[in-house]
Amino acid sequence: MSLITLDELAATDGAILGIDPGTKTFGLAVSDVTRLIASPIETIKRKKFTPDAARIFEVYDDRQCTAIVIGLPMNMDGSDGPRVQSVKDFAINLTGMRDVPVLFWDERLSTAAVTRNMIEADRSRAKRAEAVDKLAAAYILQGVLDRLRN
Repeated sequence: MSLITLDELAATDGAILGIDPGTKTFGLAVSDVTRLIASPIETIKRKKFTPDAARIFEVYDDRQCTAIVIGLPMNMDGSDGPRVQSVKDFAINLTGMRDVPVLFWDERLSTAAVTRNMIEADRSRAKRAEAVDKLAAAYILQGVLDRLRN
């Protein structure tokens, strides 16, 4: 796996694909090429690994991405959460299909923050469910982009 650090990511150029891996879906977001803004783009309902990975790489190529940021579900105390190993296994399998640079990013509270914002914006439960994963991916990716600028 091509696991990279934040400093190594900073030394590269181009758009970044953000992934919020859930148990039932993947939220996808992409940065602009200047790496200022993360935009939510799609939610993929998980099926089987191969078609899911194919869709992820299709988006990666269409958006001319140069790296992937994957949200890592850590516990509140910073220890590995129960799903950390499955997310790492997913990343290993993904990079086994194609060697792309991957950065893991702590995703603690990303879904909660996005959900709270949607509730404050008075979005219905159905609209929140439809958008939460891709918005969480954008939230995770924006955290990386903000850190890269500072």
